[in-house]
Amino acid sequence: MHRTAVLDLLRAHAGRPLDAAEAAMTAATLRFVAGHADCLLRTQLTGHLTGSAWIVDRERRRTLLTHHRKLGRWLQLGGHADGDPDLRAVARREAEEESGLTRVRAVAPEIFDLDRHWIPARGAEPGHWHYDLRFLLEADPAEALSVSHESKELAWVAVDAVAGLNPAESMARMVRKTLQAG
Repeated sequence: MHRTAVLDLLRAHAGRPLDAAEAAMTAATLRFVAGHADCLLRTQLTGHLTGSAWIVDRERRRTLLTHHRKLGRWLQLGGHADGDPDLRAVARREAEEESGLTRVRAVAPEIFDLDRHWIPARGAEPGHWHYDLRFLLEADPAEALSVSHESKELAWVAVDAVAGLNPAESMARMVRKTLQAG
């Protein structure tokens, strides 16, 4: 499985100014990808790569969140790489599939944020790590949304109100980055 593009993205992200937690997760992700040829597949049971979309409006005042059906939390849209080494394309595809949006565009080619988080065991699936590469995407809040089977609900939320729905540090970090860039 070709991982060069992923490793290049990760190395570029590691060279950016990151807080200590994100820098540590980026280093762990680099080690994981370098050490696991099957890092893009769900069959890698210790963990695997995912691509997420932090979708904002043009003014960077709102973000599109999903109330995730399985996890029961408000999150950004995204999903498993399933063998695709283009994690930005994965993030965009998942965003479109999970929201019904058709005019989603990548704001930049680089990773916007990176998170490593534990997914608890569920049924026959053991607990594992998600190494989540997050990309900044833009969409029009006026475009109609369509809730997929993976969500309970979708909502455009004011960026500065995200913590009221999900106070997790991984979400707060994306909010800070959005507000700093705006």
